[in-house]
Amino acid sequence: MYKTPCSKLTVLLGAGVFQTLAENGSRSHRFSRSVAQLCRSSQHDRITFQQLNFLKRQYVTKSGGGLRQRARPKQEPAAGALEDHEDALGKAQAEVPDAEREAGTERQWKELKVERTELLGVYARLSKIKLTALVVATAAAGYAMAPVPFDPSCFLLASLGTGLASCAANSINQYFEVPFDSNMNRTKNRPLVRGQISPLHAVLFAAGCGVSGVSMLALAVNPLTGFLGALNVALYTCCYTPLKRLSIANTWVGAVVGAIPPVMGWTAATGSLDPGALLLGGLLYCWQFPHFNALSWNLREDYSRGGYRMMSVTHPTLCRKVALRHCLGLLGLSGLAPALGVASWSFPLVALPINLYISGLALRFYSRADRASARSLFFCSLWHLPMLLLLLLSCKRRPQDPPPAPALSQPGPALSQPGSALSQPGSAAQLTLHPAQSRTVSETVS
Repeated sequence: MYKTPCSKLTVLLGAGVFQTLAENGSRSHRFSRSVAQLCRSSQHDRITFQQLNFLKRQYVTKSGGGLRQRARPKQEPAAGALEDHEDALGKAQAEVPDAEREAGTERQWKELKVERTELLGVYARLSKIKLTALVVATAAAGYAMAPVPFDPSCFLLASLGTGLASCAANSINQYFEVPFDSNMNRTKNRPLVRGQISPLHAVLFAAGCGVSGVSMLALAVNPLTGFLGALNVALYTCCYTPLKRLSIANTWVGAVVGAIPPVMGWTAATGSLDPGALLLGGLLYCWQFPHFNALSWNLREDYSRGGYRMMSVTHPTLCRKVALRHCLGLLGLSGLAPALGVASWSFPLVALPINLYISGLALRFYSRADRASARSLFFCSLWHLPMLLLLLLSCKRRPQDPPPAPALSQPGPALSQPGSALSQPGSAAQLTLHPAQSRTVSETVS
């Protein structure tokens, strides 16, 4: 069969023409579909740029119920357009409102100016006034539980010295933790973080409170109470504060710090460290674990952001177990109070309901491990401690009164008391009234 030499070229050209026609046909099909959709749409709706894909370079407006195309304006040279654009940018930068500039300056870190009238509130936040009030209240409970007569002046001096020592410890704690408190929602509004006072100002305030408080306890109360106050400040600032970023042992050290104030109240009244003082310290020590562990459970994200190693962050199971364990410890210490002579035997019975209630909440917190159970345990601990101390004070074992002194008989030749003698009228005589309480009585017999 004869074939022309250009048959292959003809086939290629035919295939290209066919493909071009097919593409044009598909485009015309899409064009017709879009026009049909446009005709079916409501004429009262405004036609937008996105709806008309086939008129990408035209402006479509509504005019008398129909569509009208506007020709594009003639484009200016590129150089002129660039120059106009640069001029427009320059004008826009020159017309920046002053409010935006002020907002930009407000974002910068700067020290806030505090009026003298607001300085007292800044000092209160710096010293954690609520925590300081709790410390003073527990110290007052320790003083009231001591088996000695109540001395109002000594009580006021001990309470004031304990409060000043607590203010110093809390202020130094905030001074050391400024970089970490700024990362936590709970502590980001503290005075040093916001710059309301300078670090030097805070250190001077802490030094003044610490020196005056410890000196007052040591000189006006007794040296043992002053030593305990200084020890508490050192433990809180030098041990507990740095341990918060190193080990979960900080919780146990913090519990010891919270257990010392009632011991200080007892020693302020008696001048000695008795088993009753240790019992009060043990009650405060055990109470702090359900209180703080429940609080820290709902603040785990905050503590993690701040870089603090808390049991709730690193050992969540141990956190719940320790809270339950020390709630049961409150039951045991309450039963030990009558044996040590601190309270009567009615105290374990009247304290049993509240101790069982907080233990039940701790058990639920241990089993459920959720925010609701932690919140319930925390709020229960807020009223449990004052209620327990009030019950302990109401069941306090009163010191036995000494036996009354025997009455003196009428003047006569002799008295029946051993070792007593009565001389002739007009002379002095020595009289022994009680074997445990000797005193000299001078009488003139007429």
